[in-house]
Amino acid sequence: MNRTHLPGILAMAAIVVASNVLVQFLLLDGLLTWGAFTYPFAFLVTDVMNRVYGPGPARKVVFAGFVTGIVCSLIGSQIMLQGDGYEYAAVPLRIAVGSGTAFLIAQLTDVAVFNRFRGGRWWRAPLVSTLVGSALDTALFFTIAFSAMLSFGENADAAISWAQGPAPFMTVGAEAPLWVTLAVADWLVKLAVALIALVPFRIIVGSLTARTT
Repeated sequence: MNRTHLPGILAMAAIVVASNVLVQFLLLDGLLTWGAFTYPFAFLVTDVMNRVYGPGPARKVVFAGFVTGIVCSLIGSQIMLQGDGYEYAAVPLRIAVGSGTAFLIAQLTDVAVFNRFRGGRWWRAPLVSTLVGSALDTALFFTIAFSAMLSFGENADAAISWAQGPAPFMTVGAEAPLWVTLAVADWLVKLAVALIALVPFRIIVGSLTARTT
């Protein structure tokens, strides 16, 4: 790995670790977590690496983030929490599998889509790739982690059953499984961050490009 790629690897690892920690802290009565606001910046790191160094280094940074996420999940699965009279793992199996699968597929898709739109206006590739990648990430994660259509066994399903119960959609609409509301709220945050991240993308890419020319 080229030493010039190290900042991207460290940035991705830091975002993954921070998101795994901050996801434990709830907002808006559990509608969101603080991790929802840090995780989308993983797409910013991938897109900066792709623009400045190309898709190869960008994929290497993605795999570094994937490995970091696996380590975080392994650690979290060994941390037992207490609540409502019973003990449970901080990172249930279905959430760990959903997180890793969604991250890897969504980020690699982001790299491919970015490369497809690389020759357009400066903002088009990062915006389109992030919108596609983040939508895929949300769909994969929440479906794998919480949907009743899938089963990982009785114990694994029981650990996430709290998200399958009915609740007013977005707290005001008709009743739907709670995880559907959580998915939509998470996706809306990703959309907002995708727009905001265009500013640091432009600044960082300009700075790095100036150093390499």
